[in-house]
Order: sequence, then C-alpha cells, then structure tokens
Amino acid sequence: MNLQTEVIEALTRGTFDDAFSILGMHQRNGRLEVCALLPGALQVTLLDQRNGDVVQRLEAIDPEGLFAASIGYADDLFPYLFRVVYPAITVELEDPYRFPSMLNDDDVYLFSEGTQERLYRWMGAHPRQVDTVSGMLFVVWAPNARRVSVVGDFNQWDGRRHIMRRHPASGLWEIFIPGLGEGALYKYEIRAANGDLLPLKADPYGFAAGPAGDTASRTVGEGRYRWRDRDWIEQRASHDPYRAPLSVYEVHAGSWRRKAEEENRFLTYRELADELVPYVSDMGFSHVQFMPLSEFPFDGSWGYQPIGLFAPTSRFGSPDDLRYLVDRCHAAGIGVILDWVPGHFPTDEHGLGRFDGSALYEHEDPRQGFHPDWNTLIYNYARREVVSFLLSNAMYWLDEFHIDGLRVDAVASMLYLDYSRKQGEWIANREGGRENLDAIELLRQVNSRVYFNFPGVMMIAEESTAFPAISQPVSNGGIGFGFKWNMGWMNDTLEYLQHDPIHRKYHHDEMTFSLLYAFSENFILPLSHDEVVHGKRSLVNKMPGDEWQRFANLRALLGFMWTHPGKKLLFMGGEFAQYDEWNHNKSLDWQLTGYERHAGVQRLVTDLNRLYRELPALHQLDCDSKGFEWVDATNRDYSVFSFLRRGQLGTHPVLVVINLTPTPHQDYRVGVPLAGKYQQRFNSDHERYGGSGMDQDDTLQTSPDAWGNFPVSLQLTLPPLAVLILEAIE
Repeated sequence: MNLQTEVIEALTRGTFDDAFSILGMHQRNGRLEVCALLPGALQVTLLDQRNGDVVQRLEAIDPEGLFAASIGYADDLFPYLFRVVYPAITVELEDPYRFPSMLNDDDVYLFSEGTQERLYRWMGAHPRQVDTVSGMLFVVWAPNARRVSVVGDFNQWDGRRHIMRRHPASGLWEIFIPGLGEGALYKYEIRAANGDLLPLKADPYGFAAGPAGDTASRTVGEGRYRWRDRDWIEQRASHDPYRAPLSVYEVHAGSWRRKAEEENRFLTYRELADELVPYVSDMGFSHVQFMPLSEFPFDGSWGYQPIGLFAPTSRFGSPDDLRYLVDRCHAAGIGVILDWVPGHFPTDEHGLGRFDGSALYEHEDPRQGFHPDWNTLIYNYARREVVSFLLSNAMYWLDEFHIDGLRVDAVASMLYLDYSRKQGEWIANREGGRENLDAIELLRQVNSRVYFNFPGVMMIAEESTAFPAISQPVSNGGIGFGFKWNMGWMNDTLEYLQHDPIHRKYHHDEMTFSLLYAFSENFILPLSHDEVVHGKRSLVNKMPGDEWQRFANLRALLGFMWTHPGKKLLFMGGEFAQYDEWNHNKSLDWQLTGYERHAGVQRLVTDLNRLYRELPALHQLDCDSKGFEWVDATNRDYSVFSFLRRGQLGTHPVLVVINLTPTPHQDYRVGVPLAGKYQQRFNSDHERYGGSGMDQDDTLQTSPDAWGNFPVSLQLTLPPLAVLILEAIE
C-alpha cells in the first residue's frame, strides 16, 4: 500500500482530517488495502473474523504506529480483526474504521431544519450493537472543525486513535467505537478550521459527567430503570392545573439537608427519595421544584450556569438514581418541576463556547452573544441546529425523567435584546425593535411542542417584566407558557411588610395593586431562593419588630400568600422560619424545628396547604377574576384588608380578613354575600402556630345589618398581625 509522505505525517501527528478515507479496509483498483493507526503497537496481524484465519501481517510504515498491507485482488470487503502485539500484551481488536455510517438522513434533516425534538436518541454517546459487535456510537456537531476525535481513558486521551467521520452537509461527526461500554470518561479533541488544537470539550449531548471536579463526560449504558408511575402519567394527562391546588416547595438539592457526620456531604438522589419525599408529602405540598440539576461545574452558580444540559449532575448519583427519585415523588402523589436554563451558558473552556473554534452555539458579536450581568454566553436562537438542541433538551427531561413541568429561568433576558444593556450595546431586530424575535419563536416552539407531546405537564416562566401574553396560548398570539411567576406581587408584598406597622397605612396600595393585574396572566406567587440570599435576609428577618412580631408578620405573609389568587411557591427553609440567609454550602438549620415558634410556622404551612386543597374557593379560580372580590380594600388607617374567594358553582365562598398592625380589633364588622353561618377555618394568631391565642367562636352567625355592597355582615375579633379564613357553611 502506497501512502504519500504528507499523509503519513498527518495521520501520525493527528492533523489528518479524513481518517476514514485511509484507515480501515478499502477496495482500490480491484485490490483490498488495509491501514491501521495503533500507537505503541509492535506488530499487527489481520484476521478473518468469519473463520479466525490469519490473512496477512501488516507492514509497519511509520514508527508512530502506522501499519498497512495490500491483500490482493478481492471482490468484497469482509469482517476482520486485528491481532495487536504491544510490549506487555497481545490483544485482538475490532477496527472502528470498518463500520459504516449509522446516521439516519431524516434525523439529520430535521436537526438542520430546527425541528428535531429527540436528538438525545442519537446524538451524544449511545450503546449500539452492529453485526453482533457491541460498542458506543458517538455523534457530535462541529461544522467548522477541521478534525474531531473522541478521546478518553480508553485510548490514553490520544486524539489520533479515534478520529471521527465527517458528514460535510450537516457538520456532524460520528464514530462507532467497538468494545466500549458504560462508565468511560471522554471528551472531544477538536482542531479548528485554522488547524489550532482547541481545549478538550465535554459532549454537549453527554448523558452523564465524571466525578466532582472532573470536566469529562461519561458514557452510560442502555436505560435499565423500570418506571412504576404509569397511573400517575395517565392521570396527569387529564389534569387541569389551573383549577387544581398547586403548591410548590422549591429545593436546592445540595443544601436541603446534608450529612454533617460525613464531612458535610450531599444527600444522594436516593437519600432524597427517602427523606425529602415524605417531608414534602407530610407538609402537604403538591409539587417539589428542583433548582437546576443539569451538570454544572461551579457550586456557587446553584446550577444556573450549566455545562451538560443533558447530564443530570453526578453530585447526587446516576441518571437512574434521579429517575428513582422522580418515581418516588409520583408514588407519593407529588409532581416534580425542574428549573431549565435555555437563556445562557458559561464560558468555561470545556463547554459550548467557541465549540469548534467558531461562535457555534453563541453569537459572534458580543452585543448579541454575551451577558454583561452574568459573564455568560447567549445562545444564537436564529441558528436552526441550536433550536433543535434546546427543543430536544426540553423534551429530554420530560421524556427520560418523567418531569411534570419546566420552570424556565430568566425569560426576560431572552425576550429583550437590550436586557441590562445601555444604548449602543445592543443590536436591534430586523424590524428595528428591541424584542428578540428568534428567542420568542423558540419559546413558542418549545411550549407548543411540549404541550402537544406531554399532556398535563406545565411550562412556567420566570419573567419579571410586563411583556404581554406570556401565559397565553401560541394560537392566541401568546408565548405559550402555562404559568408565569408573579414577581410584582412578591416585590410589593415584601416591600410592604418590611415597613413598620405604624407606617403601613401610607403604603396600603402596595398590598392591593397586585389585584389590578392578578388575572392578566396565569400566575404563581413565588417566595423563592432569590429573596433570601445576597444580603436580602431570610423571610422572618425581613420582618420588622421584636421576635414575636417578626414571626407574626411572617405568618401573616404566608396566610396572605395562600389566600391571594395565584398558585403558590415557597423556597425551602421558609416553611419553618429559617433565621439565616440561605447558604448553598450547608444544610438548612433543621435544629430550629425543635423550637416552638419555628415549629409553629411549620404547622401553619402544613395547615395552609391542607386548607388550600380542601376549600375549592381557594384554588379552583386562582386564574379567573370570578374567583376574587374585595370586601374592603380601603381601610388604610387600620391596615385591614378583607376579600372573598370563590370557587365554581355549588362551592362555598370563603372570607379572608387580614389585620397587619399589632393592634387587635373587637367587633370588627365586615360585609358578606350570604346570610347564615360562617365557620372559622384558620387563624394565623392561634397558639398552635405560636400566636397570642386571641380567638373567637369557631362558628359565627351573620347579622341582618347591611355593610358596604353586601346585604348582611359579620362581627369579628381581629387578632394582631393575623389572617383569618372563614367559610360560609349554611
């Protein structure tokens, strides 16, 4: 076999860009020729795999391990093995260069068109069996690369050993590595178009990562987990989340609880299944929401700077361990929501940035492709292959892990080209505006396809501006989310409650303003992790006054939240009045639940969740203006608010009265729509919750005296800094 000197040098130096044209077995001019690059080998013999016969010894044509032979005239290629003699061992090896391309043209076309929803089924590293040979198929997108190799602990991280086959039209590269199984660490070694060798890259489609501190991807085997949640999935498909009691417990998996006696280590996914799931169930939450679980290198990013969107973080275990956790949630009647981050990605050199030497996933121009606030890169939503990447990733979590909803992070940063930028630091869209039209189209596409493919799941936007129709269907001109976080309610309510009660009458509108827009979107009321970090203080320590008043204010805040229209979300620790700000490096202060005031808040949240489920008026019309009516929104002198919550026809209305000063009020009259009896279902000042115990009869009778716009009224005792919930029962 005659090879040109420059080809030999390029192969042995790892700069040759079309290894499949030389390596392996080829028929040229009626003859079979075989070439192998096996660095470190002393001798290579060709074996006929059909019968095990020795065919011919290959000639060593370069000391770097390049061997070749011309076999003679033959009509067909045949399956073969190499018997390779190394200094310390002799092995028989399959040749990865004898296997054909395994890409499907339809899949490749959809990928290039931006409509491929299941890339995770064939891109990345997948176990395959070809002609009875087991191995791993690698596929990666790097259209501007000169050469791409798979390197790992199985080939001494040598980029010459497994150079991939390029598909010029699509920019995809692939190779089947026979004999490779699960658990192998790997990366891609990429030469840019100019020939420069780039930093080793983790697999954008990798399904697992190496151990903590290792930036490599890890191969995984065929999925072996056997789901037991078929009934849950079937019931979910017919579930109406808008009329259901949706109460979410937000969790950072790395700090909810730790094993202090074992060097403060994380709980595993399986330990979370044993400890977190029963806790969430006992507290009465309908859902648990995990902050991002996609692999991320820096603990301090909390997961919001992911590298490895398809890889559940190895901090807590394997992908199947995460499946087990989700399955256990479903068995306990708890839905699972996952934070999803399609808005940006970090600049770590092993990640997506300049992946093939070019701005592939991001924009070339930093005015479009760089986030000044977070020092991260912005996806190029106009590139169809990037759309397929993100679209498929959303489907991946719902499909492979049975996730019940995705909370999409930082949507506002996606919607606006001038987000956090000054004049001259951004580029207008094709219509001259500041909206990111490509990001809007991506969000609409993702939301539409998610709802089509997975009936009953939820798409939730964390969006902090007044961008219209976030939670309206795409068919009606909306962005297509199911819900939107109500950041305005959160900011106004916390601002109001941080005022000293004596000054609250001057800020009365901060508590009532949210009802002017409460039904413009399908809202979730969030008291999230963002409100208890970076010097903002914990919820209880935001409250004014002495310790008793701080706890009373917190109980009133939670009572107001659970009775205000909108679904509920509470970050871990808030349910027992964590004193300190959240610290991702340590466990919540669970010892506080041994103190009565903290345990009282915990009981209060449990009871609020129970009432929220039991009283249809508190949840059925959360997203419908028919579900709310002010009784009195104007009593600013007393800082008292009263309103009605209603459910569907045939349900009992609920009266909510809130006193947000430490001054109690006897014989306080409020109007109600129905004559008869009202039962007090909740009093946040009850001794059970750590309150003063100022109470009244559990059952009250209306008086015939009209009040305001209502034909009859009730006389109540209003405890200090308290929320009352009363249900009409007759």
